[in-house]
Amino acid sequence: MVLQVGNEFPEVSLKYVPYDATNPEACGLPQVLDTKKDFAGKKVVIFGLPGAFTPTCSAQHLPLYVTKAEAIKAKGVDLIVCVSSNDFFVLDAWGKHNKVNGKIIMASDANGELGRATGLSLDLSKMGMGSQRLTRFAAIVIDGKVTHLSVEPNPGEVAVSGADNILAAL
Repeated sequence: MVLQVGNEFPEVSLKYVPYDATNPEACGLPQVLDTKKDFAGKKVVIFGLPGAFTPTCSAQHLPLYVTKAEAIKAKGVDLIVCVSSNDFFVLDAWGKHNKVNGKIIMASDANGELGRATGLSLDLSKMGMGSQRLTRFAAIVIDGKVTHLSVEPNPGEVAVSGADNILAAL
């Protein structure tokens, strides 16, 4: 199944390290983001990307979401979630490197559950990045239902899944 507008967002458990404003450099214990429970009754922007610290993800995708996080939340968004196939410690480090500072939940799909449940995965083994990576996408999920979905036709580019397109869709 490939996720589509109108579908219920699949129930998966993603792990993340919560931001600690009192000790921003600390590496805390991972928490679980349950997409069914934690998206219920909320307006969520979730965007997926192939990998932390990769050129397109680091230069074009995540930074604009960090810059535009307040504008996105001003549109009534409760949570902004960045999800990648990396483990939660890598995503925590990448978030710190990009000064996310709690504006965005940096969630891990290291076991590929979200990719399989949504059909939004791709095989990057020829590039040495593994056979189960998330493709580049962005979605708006309201009370568990997908109301907007943009999937990049070329996962090496940020044409439709960037923060400006999400802002326009909100």
